Amino acid sequence: MIIKVRVIPNADDNEVVSRIGSVLRVRLASGSKDDERLNGTLRHYLAEYFDVGAGSVNILRGAKGKEKTVEILGRAEEDLRYVMESIP
Repeated sequence: MIIKVRVIPNADDNEVVSRIGSVLRVRLASGSKDDERLNGTLRHYLAEYFDVGAGSVNILRGAKGKEKTVEILGRAEEDLRYVMESIP
């Protein structure tokens, strides 16, 4: 499944804030100055959130920006859509 993610850095905790269509808004406790660290935090958090391995979350586009295109593998597409649809 490929989703768009809008990252909000410097939060108190990692959390999914909302979903607008297929765009997921995610707050991360990592700072925005180190893109590599922010991306690592995002990958690990999304892997936990979607219950897949960290290697199953790949950032396809936007590695240096706040808007990213992310691919999530490791579960059936139907299961991933169910998780996405449960986000308000």
